[in-house]
Amino acid sequence: MKFTFAIFFIMTLITNVFAAGDTKVALETLKSKLNRYGAPKTDGVEEVLGKKVAALYFGKKKINNSFDAVDDVKKSHGGTATIFVKDGQDFVRVSTNVLKDDGTRAAGTTLAHNKAYDSIVKGETFCGDVEILGSTYDTCYEPIKDAAGGIVGIYYVGYKK
Repeated sequence: MKFTFAIFFIMTLITNVFAAGDTKVALETLKSKLNRYGAPKTDGVEEVLGKKVAALYFGKKKINNSFDAVDDVKKSHGGTATIFVKDGQDFVRVSTNVLKDDGTRAAGTTLAHNKAYDSIVKGETFCGDVEILGSTYDTCYEPIKDAAGGIVGIYYVGYKK
């Protein structure tokens, strides 16, 4: 019994060590946490720190101003996580644990038009280094697509370098 527990403990520890800092693993965790609610869609408008943007849902769960999923990813993998919603040609953070210099969440801020943005608007996943609010991060960004295949947002995870 003690041997079985020890093996389980060691395997859990090894899994957590290798998962921490792995953007692709953290990205899959974020996606699975949200997709369990249902398919993504936008419906109506929601204010996010003074900015009116489309309300993003997974099933019946509204994501705007809800931080459970991104905070869960931080607890299980460390690093940062964000959900963006498409707003015209921009993408706005509607759920994030990325912090601004003043220590508040960077909700309501937009994704810079950088190499990650260029990949996303083509419908492609981007993994690599990106500058976010003045700091370099090892990141993964993946488009969130609705039932019709349109890009309605972005999944993001990253680790400050």
